[in-house]
Amino acid sequence: MDHAAPVSRPTFAEAARFWLKLGFISFGGPAGQIAIMHRDVVERRRWLDEGHFTRALNFCMLLPGPEALQLAIYLGWRLHGIRGGLVAGLGFIVPAIVLLLGLSWLYASYGSLPAAEGLLLGLKAAVVALVLQALVKIGRRALGTPLHVGLAIAAFVALQFLRVPFPVIVLVAAVVGLAAAWRAPRSTRIAATSSKQAGQTLRVAVVGVVLWLVPLLAVATALGPHSLWSRVYLFFTQAALVTFGGAYAVLGYVTQHLVQDLDWVTAQQSVAGLALAETTPGPLVIVLQFMGFMAGWNNPAPLEPAMAAILAALLAAWATFLPSFVFIFLGAPHLERVTREPRIAAALAAITAAVVGIIATLGVLLARVVMLPAGLAGGVAWGALALAVAVWILLVRTRLDLPWILALAAIGGLALRAFGLG
Repeated sequence: MDHAAPVSRPTFAEAARFWLKLGFISFGGPAGQIAIMHRDVVERRRWLDEGHFTRALNFCMLLPGPEALQLAIYLGWRLHGIRGGLVAGLGFIVPAIVLLLGLSWLYASYGSLPAAEGLLLGLKAAVVALVLQALVKIGRRALGTPLHVGLAIAAFVALQFLRVPFPVIVLVAAVVGLAAAWRAPRSTRIAATSSKQAGQTLRVAVVGVVLWLVPLLAVATALGPHSLWSRVYLFFTQAALVTFGGAYAVLGYVTQHLVQDLDWVTAQQSVAGLALAETTPGPLVIVLQFMGFMAGWNNPAPLEPAMAAILAALLAAWATFLPSFVFIFLGAPHLERVTREPRIAAALAAITAAVVGIIATLGVLLARVVMLPAGLAGGVAWGALALAVAVWILLVRTRLDLPWILALAAIGGLALRAFGLG
């Protein structure tokens, strides 16, 4: 009996309706999104059994990129092949892409209005609490050995003080993890790769490279190989390939590069982007689309600001999400082999430990921007600090869904601004 087979296979149209619905209701970050998929796909609809869902999730955790999106792509692939994976992935992210484009334009056009500033004040304070919560959760799971604690501290120091590039930190952590597990026995349950699988792998790789090259060549031809948009596309491609540990980790790297090194985006804008991304469904790494939007808005020449921003945002989104589809379609046929390899698991554990330190650098940046908006000389923004503490209490002491918590934080920000306290 094949325990990995779905209990009842849906029609393609039935599955497509579910994936599109998921794109509109998938609030709450990866944990909430994975819980929704488990509840519907395994428990209610019985399209997959528990064991296969768990192995699929473990496989997605090994890959760079948003694990909830990759899980949706894999589940769609498992049910209906590549067309199923495409529909599942696009249904999961397209609503968020469209919604965040609208929010980005509103922020860029009207974000300086008092009401908008009040809403954003509350959301920014909430983001500080959310990042702190993520840091605690991941730290408890990832820092189980002295080696992992050391990796987290080293990653924090390297990124915060030594300005070591994020990809280098990820690579070094992976090498350390592999070295630590070098004597671990290899899995004996490794099936041979068939010629049919090899042919499919080659086709997927070729199509993936072509789909990546087409936007780059089009932008380089129209605007120049050294234009902002070509550089945005290449940079966010690089970021996508090292996005281990979720949006909080990669945002620390992206913020450092775009804010401090290139001066394309301000620190305040990066915090606002994360706050807006928290209010949209879909993967939180959609915040990179906002960062691309603001890079284009702030540096539009020779285009109009809106056109420059939308083009940069769409290039950032394409570069961010295309690798997830390619990784899943390349790796899905080899799921059993990959998830049972102990050395790969050791490398991932080491990267996750380093990610704790990387998220800590993001927390420092956000706390400084939100709590000390005028620097140390300007004093602490006590209203924002109180809001962040209140959100933290709601997150850890109540069962309120994240959208409601964010709504309360936004209302609190409006109240602070109305009374001149924010």
